[in-house]
Amino acid sequence: MIGARRAKGVTMVENKRAAKRGKGRPNADKNGVGRDALIKAAIELLQELPPSQVTASAIARRAGGDPALVRYYFGNRERLLLEVAQQIGRGNALESPTEGEPEDLLAEFIHATFRFTRSAHNMQRLMIEELDCTQSPELRESVRDWNRGPVDFYQQVKRLDTEDRLTDYDPLFLHLAVVGISDFFVTGRPLIELLLPEGADMEQLAKDYEAFVKRLLLDGLRTR
Repeated sequence: MIGARRAKGVTMVENKRAAKRGKGRPNADKNGVGRDALIKAAIELLQELPPSQVTASAIARRAGGDPALVRYYFGNRERLLLEVAQQIGRGNALESPTEGEPEDLLAEFIHATFRFTRSAHNMQRLMIEELDCTQSPELRESVRDWNRGPVDFYQQVKRLDTEDRLTDYDPLFLHLAVVGISDFFVTGRPLIELLLPEGADMEQLAKDYEAFVKRLLLDGLRTR
């Protein structure tokens, strides 16, 4: 009898512990909402809203899950958005070149930057806003490393330009110029539409603009 009471007591304690562990730990399988669903929802929202409005609750609602899932899978909203940035960056990254024509390499990287901007409308704004308010050394270092990639790419193109076909450009300045030029076409869309005839084809305009920027930069970088 004593053993039975003790066993019953142990079972009750274990059940309480299990309940305690379960508290605040959302059932991710209930609605099929996991890490990937939250990342997908965050990416979709960043296409539509400024980063300040892409809250943990908004992300969870778009994914169809509990806001606590953000904390459960990522720790906080900041880490989720960092994962979003890294995933998009990996999808649009180019390997550092070891060979090739410098002008062709630059043209391809400019195209990759435009492609990235289109795939994440508010990503540059996100990085700026998050860096402005974060105290996380991890986030700062990750953003730094991510943005060093394009600078290193442009530096490597200079090294491959053994025939001095390009002017002696600054890789950092070139990176800032390409990012700014490509990003404003997305973030400044209301102003751009104001300058166009009603019903203008924005998709075609985006392609024409990218081609114009390529010519502008490459012509300016070629040696005379």
